[in-house]
Amino acid sequence: MTGLDALVISGAGVVAGGVNAAVGSGSLLTFPTLLAVGYPPVLANVSNTLGLVPGSVSGAIGYRRELAGQRRRILQMLPASIIGGVAGAMLLLAEPGAFRDVVPTLILVAVAMVLLQPRIAKRRRARGVVAEHPGPLLQVGVLVCAVYGGYFGAAMSVIILGLLGILIDDDLQRLNGVKNVITAAVNGVAAVYFAFATHVAWLAVVLLWVSSAVGGQIGAHVGRRLPAPVLRGAVAIVGTAVAIDLLVT
Repeated sequence: MTGLDALVISGAGVVAGGVNAAVGSGSLLTFPTLLAVGYPPVLANVSNTLGLVPGSVSGAIGYRRELAGQRRRILQMLPASIIGGVAGAMLLLAEPGAFRDVVPTLILVAVAMVLLQPRIAKRRRARGVVAEHPGPLLQVGVLVCAVYGGYFGAAMSVIILGLLGILIDDDLQRLNGVKNVITAAVNGVAAVYFAFATHVAWLAVVLLWVSSAVGGQIGAHVGRRLPAPVLRGAVAIVGTAVAIDLLVT
């Protein structure tokens, strides 16, 4: 790795950490960067997952005010997040090309859910239906998202935020904080599995550890100050761009 390669990876890590904390899909910045500097696809994917864990944790810490009072909600979703993350990591090493065809559709559905969430929540309240804690449908959805997140993870945060927005009645910023915790859990368990099960580009990982942690704090600082309509618009723009990118590449 040259000095320029290290600088490029670090820069991508800062931006990805910020994007992940505020919206999601930061992996689509760092993963291609690792490919561009010469790492093969599976090694780049594995190293990317490990490298972005501190950024996910940093983003969750940055949303600690929004996470107040949500411990029970998070604990209810952690088992599905952990099981799915490990399953996705195992699937990556066994079947590297499994999810590619369905991911763009999943992302676009999630974008639609984020945009429609206020209207759906209003209708639910009008019917006297208020969901404050994860039900079976959300648990299954988190499990599926976690499998995908452990496998690759591009726009996993967008999909999770879409599910949370539709199936739990709460402020979008508070749900964004929950999304960051779930993402950190999924990436964390997948990273532990990869560290013991396969080869890792540790120099790239260390660079991403530092840079994504910095970016996570920046992203949380910016993201938690965005009005809900602006945050929804940002999620829609990023999610749609990711889906289009995956469809054409």
